[in-house]
Amino acid sequence: MSRKKRTKKNKSLNKRQLKGMILEFLEKSPEKSFNYKQVSKALRLNGEDKRIKVENTLEELATEGAIKTPKRGAYMINIAGAYVTGKIQLNKKSPATLLSDEIKEEILISQGNLNHALNNDLVKVFIYARKRNFSEGEVVEILKRSTEQIVGTLKVSPHYAFLIPDRAQMPYDIFIPPSEIKNAKNNDKVVATISDWPQEAKNPVGKIKEVLGQAGEHNAEMHAILAEFELPHSFPESLLKEAEKIQEKIDKSEEKKRSDFRSTLTFTIDPSDAKDFDDAISIKQLKNNNWEVGVHIADVTHYVTPKSLLDKEAYDRATSIYLVDRVVPMLPEHLSNGVCSLRPNEDKLCYAVIFEMNENAEVLNYRIDKTIINSDHRFAYEDAQAMIETKKGVLAREMNLLNDMAQKLRQARFTQGSINFDRKEVKFTLADDGAPTGVYFKISKEANHLVEEFMLLANRTVAAHVEKISPNNKKAFVYRIHDRPNPEKLRHLAGFVKRFGYQLSTGTETKISKSLNSMIMDAKDKPYQNLIEVLAVRSMSKAVYSTFNVGHYGLGFSDYTHFTSPIRRYPDMLVHRLLSQYIDGQRSYPANKLEEKCDHCSTMEQKAVSAERASIKYKQVEFMREHLGEEFDGIISGVTSWGIFVEISENGCEGMVPLQTLDDDYYIYDEEELAIIGKKHKRKYQLGDELRVQVASANLLKKQLDFEIIRTKN
Repeated sequence: MSRKKRTKKNKSLNKRQLKGMILEFLEKSPEKSFNYKQVSKALRLNGEDKRIKVENTLEELATEGAIKTPKRGAYMINIAGAYVTGKIQLNKKSPATLLSDEIKEEILISQGNLNHALNNDLVKVFIYARKRNFSEGEVVEILKRSTEQIVGTLKVSPHYAFLIPDRAQMPYDIFIPPSEIKNAKNNDKVVATISDWPQEAKNPVGKIKEVLGQAGEHNAEMHAILAEFELPHSFPESLLKEAEKIQEKIDKSEEKKRSDFRSTLTFTIDPSDAKDFDDAISIKQLKNNNWEVGVHIADVTHYVTPKSLLDKEAYDRATSIYLVDRVVPMLPEHLSNGVCSLRPNEDKLCYAVIFEMNENAEVLNYRIDKTIINSDHRFAYEDAQAMIETKKGVLAREMNLLNDMAQKLRQARFTQGSINFDRKEVKFTLADDGAPTGVYFKISKEANHLVEEFMLLANRTVAAHVEKISPNNKKAFVYRIHDRPNPEKLRHLAGFVKRFGYQLSTGTETKISKSLNSMIMDAKDKPYQNLIEVLAVRSMSKAVYSTFNVGHYGLGFSDYTHFTSPIRRYPDMLVHRLLSQYIDGQRSYPANKLEEKCDHCSTMEQKAVSAERASIKYKQVEFMREHLGEEFDGIISGVTSWGIFVEISENGCEGMVPLQTLDDDYYIYDEEELAIIGKKHKRKYQLGDELRVQVASANLLKKQLDFEIIRTKN
């Protein structure tokens, strides 16, 4: 019996584990050297077979450069080597790289040294070889998996099954034993978890967690996208019951605590299909001929209290998710579309910023107040736009007055350094079964800008107010920040846009924003407009939530927060609570805990954005599948070492021209030029070039369109 146990233990001690044990031991005494017998004894690996294994492993580590041999038969840690932590980035047809804040140079990790690490996993890596421009390393420990679940299509055979992952960054199929297939069928879209991954096995072993439906079926695919980013598609029944307990009827005692705006003209402007109205605008003329403009925001935190089940669920989600065909709300519909929604002709509780303004849109005074409103009208953006354009309609005078103010606020914002990122959104018309029947661009007009400007004004006023009420004893607060652009990315952008005739300033912040705005305005309605805007956005930092107020560079605001959308964003709920506490004179919320919440909300926001983009990409491929063989005009939107990305001008659908299909030359990727260049004939395909392409294939599984180049448009 004891012999069997020893054999089993010996077998489980694989090379990777042994390397880790040896390196850990030698690291404890970096100034000393040891022979293989001393190492074996220290690790309690007795017996001739184990000592030989230790000696062979020591020699291998010395060859790799992880340890050195000061004299024959002696081994010590190589202090040139180091352990670093970071996130794995799997790259197509090339070694993986490690993104780490601990080291400057690039760290390459070969396929054989990944040791089952997957894309975005947090890992510990040993650097065993340094070269001029990069280092080589090996994953020695997976500290945290980036995802606990894999989404894909199940392929079932008589004796086994494999899950083919949806994500290209997951390069391994997952083996599903018959006992773990459960009720899943061939070609089902499923969610699986990895249950085992033996060191010597290429493929992980998994089990089915959830069956989403047949691959290609609309609902199954949308749920698969949500599952891919670990986002929910429904609420637990217990939570829905909890939400139903909240009454819409407002208590009389609560009415008395609030400023009553029910007799003041108030209305909402939202998309035509919206149901969660979380902001309303009120307007009335004062006796001094100035205007009182109120920005009233749904008082969600009156109903969703801290530490409740509803609050915990809202925090976990952190945001509503907007896919091409649906909204996955942060709060159950009883709250988001009912109790909290500022529906017309219903009394509603709000948190408001009330401005006194003149007709030049100058803010003369403001106050922050809890209010009760009764919205007189619910307008779609199209309704408001019609009143602005025709000067006719039920509230044409008030709508045009507010629009004039909004345009002045907007112009002042751009003069002060705000950047005009006003990109077109791709939208779909869908059949009842979810199939896309058309693609179009949603373009913001004055009605959109009207709402946007007053929401921006409220957000920056709240942020500045918190700064004002605690100048000497700064209180922790949630800011929406956007750091200055990366100088290197900005220089790269400036170099690229020269080919379109633009001189982009890289000097002061004001000069940068002015030249960016000038370029964006000039590119409007030109074929390369979207490309210019995309590249400009990529040169910027990402906007995130933080307690560290570095300002919002893109908007040109020194103080900015999110106050205006608590039905769909958890940070806004945090802002409402903190604002109330600080106005009441309460002490600061612990900054470190608040920063953790900010990080979580930023992460969940990015996941939601990624899911939205994936749903758009899926519908683009599904739409273009009906146009195989057809030709379209497009522009090169991306260049890589494996292909050219082309965006179709008329509908924004993006596909790839694989490099191997260009058989007229051998093409080489030039990173500096953002181009591929033929080695023999020197033909160049560069970012921004206009092309005529044909739709060659549409792969729904990979969410990938392939194009063929018909001709260049030079």
